[in-house]
Amino acid sequence: MERKPHGEPDCRHIWAVSDGRAGNARQAEALARTLDAAAEPLHLTPRAPWRWAAPRRLPGDRAAFGDDYATRLRTPPALAIGCGRQAALATRLAGARGARTVQILDPRIDPRHWDLVVVPAHDALRGDNVLVVRGSLHPVDDDWLATARAAHPAFAALPGPRIAVLLGGDSRHGRFDVLAFEALADRLDALLAGEGGSLLLAGSRRTAAPVRAALRARYAGHAAVAWADDIDGANPYPGLLGWADRIVCSADSVNMLSEAAATRAPVFVFEPGRIDGGPRRFVDGLLADGRIQVLGDALPAFPVTPLRETARIAAEVRARLR
Repeated sequence: MERKPHGEPDCRHIWAVSDGRAGNARQAEALARTLDAAAEPLHLTPRAPWRWAAPRRLPGDRAAFGDDYATRLRTPPALAIGCGRQAALATRLAGARGARTVQILDPRIDPRHWDLVVVPAHDALRGDNVLVVRGSLHPVDDDWLATARAAHPAFAALPGPRIAVLLGGDSRHGRFDVLAFEALADRLDALLAGEGGSLLLAGSRRTAAPVRAALRARYAGHAAVAWADDIDGANPYPGLLGWADRIVCSADSVNMLSEAAATRAPVFVFEPGRIDGGPRRFVDGLLADGRIQVLGDALPAFPVTPLRETARIAAEVRARLR
């Protein structure tokens, strides 16, 4: 460990550190707020040359995130939780000044630079201080879902079943393009014609512009919800999860599938053969457990046990770090 007595840690305080990207911020903040609702989110912008080397340390890296973070390090928190490569450098700097540290996602260097490292089960990293989580960390639990329903009361009046459709996008592990969207939309329209109900569709930050345009062209004014991006108003995603009787997901996003699997709704994945690597291993595990099913010609009800890993990992952090 590289912890040094540069400052007296604030025993009451937890930082949730990220580069501000939605996936990284959501994981760090979910874990931090499960440990302490007053945890403070920090979205940091790294400077050159340190951002190129992160999470490896270079001379002068106290200035890697600007004067404000350097000043904060004079009174480090009791615990710094980071997610993503840039945050891994920030948590190392906090650890060197007395904080306990938890890093989410494989930092690609020796995990012993942190007190604990949290990685998804479909990654290969293992070690004495490595905690393994199924999927990703997130805030979705019964309280979160109740809050989401209260914020979107109009969805309660929609004809059932309410079918939430969560759209991802391209990644290095697979593609979700316009052709894939149109194939999914054909399946959804056939299901709606046969079974009735309401479609509530939402894109994500990774949904490509042509897919967003296709979503609007096909469903604007025809689905109960057709949200492509901020042009369409506030993101209804929490309400979709809160009110869904069924959830349909593209296969590409571990974060999105993790949150869908944390609800009490049956989840159906569209064409998992489109992806490979870690996301495919995650999907295959959920299929093997029966938590999700491959989208077919119907949306049958089936018994659901919500997959909620954040509380379990938080309890393990408490036990390990006392």
